[in-house]
Amino acid sequence: MRIASWNVNGVRAVMKKDFVQSLHTLGADILCLQETKAQDDQVVAALEGVEGYHVYSNSAERKGYSGVAILSKVEPIQVFADIGIEEHDTEGRVLTAEFDDFYLVTVYTPNSGNELVRLPYRETWDRDFLAFVKGLEKTKPVLMCGDFNVAHTDIDIARPKPNYNKSAGYTQKEIDGMDNIVGAGFVDTFRHLHPDEVKYSWWSYRAGARAKNVGWRIDYFLASEALVNKRIKAADIWNDIFGSDHCPVSVDLA
Repeated sequence: MRIASWNVNGVRAVMKKDFVQSLHTLGADILCLQETKAQDDQVVAALEGVEGYHVYSNSAERKGYSGVAILSKVEPIQVFADIGIEEHDTEGRVLTAEFDDFYLVTVYTPNSGNELVRLPYRETWDRDFLAFVKGLEKTKPVLMCGDFNVAHTDIDIARPKPNYNKSAGYTQKEIDGMDNIVGAGFVDTFRHLHPDEVKYSWWSYRAGARAKNVGWRIDYFLASEALVNKRIKAADIWNDIFGSDHCPVSVDLA
């Protein structure tokens, strides 16, 4: 089974950019989307041309903002939205699908914003989201994926020094948030299997950053240790798939 994750920066926009061909290239049995920027009915309508998948969506109350979705060839046992905290659950950032032996959680982590205005909120989010996935893990192992909006270490960002504690996504508080997820027993699958590989998943639209590969790795698959030891066989970043400022990432399960 291949599970992929992609921040599409607008599901209606990406459908006009060879999305169906990209999905064929990925060969994903399950595809998690972030930043759909559409209401649930609009997500379903936009994906009408995609055959063979069950479609689930969680949209924000604010139209054209945030939003996540799961496309799955296998029908999950159940799918549920959000994390059960009103402060967070208006922005359509989390969708969980339960399968026989694991939970799959897709997340679009809040960006700390220009001049880091949302950094205090981001710290609260990180704590509450970690508590949510640890709660799930009491029942079954968890595989979480999505745009976590943080480059975890120097190897995950092309220009660490000028961005450190200045740019959203590379402040110490955000790094601490990812440290806490890893410290709670969740494994960064790509870094686990490729400890020294420099590869990015997001590039600014400015100054030809993608062509120059001046990027950040902010899209992850993080897995309970039980899954890593028994089922995770590969982890990839698909730099050659376009259509968004992010590229897809994936894991293969035995």
